[in-house]
Amino acid sequence: MIKKEVLAAINEQINAESYSAYMYLSMAAYFEEMGLSGFGHWMKIQYQEESAHALKFFNYLTERNGKVALKAIAQVPVDFNGIVDVFEKTLAHENHVTQLIDHLMDVAVAANDHATQSFMKWFVDEQVEEEANVEKILATLKLINGQGNGIFMMDREMSMRVFVDPNAAV
Repeated sequence: MIKKEVLAAINEQINAESYSAYMYLSMAAYFEEMGLSGFGHWMKIQYQEESAHALKFFNYLTERNGKVALKAIAQVPVDFNGIVDVFEKTLAHENHVTQLIDHLMDVAVAANDHATQSFMKWFVDEQVEEEANVEKILATLKLINGQGNGIFMMDREMSMRVFVDPNAAV
């Protein structure tokens, strides 16, 4: 049986991952409206990843006989001030998610919940990758001042991203 404090923290994380998914879908819509389908595609992959993360937590709770308590998802931003702004917000959000993941690991450690600590290691590693990917994109965007022909080259590159479902059997 999963401890009450760990259960509550994981349910909060399911909500946070669902919010992240919706936020990235909103960003995808923004890019699609701009005619940048490659950037839109990249954000749709982010949406799929965050949805998969929520499902990964959901499945973990059900495996541990924990009660999943889904909550309403807060309104996500729908207005942005250009490509650089979107990726600055993305990086800030990923930094926030890293803090949430770290907190959840701290809760598992304090509860002496070794199974959850083991499960959380994947998310800790995933956040390192998430932040690094966004930092790289943001650095490139800043080099080209978020405009010009470089955007079209990046848009093409962004369309190549492929979703890998972390919940799929290996």
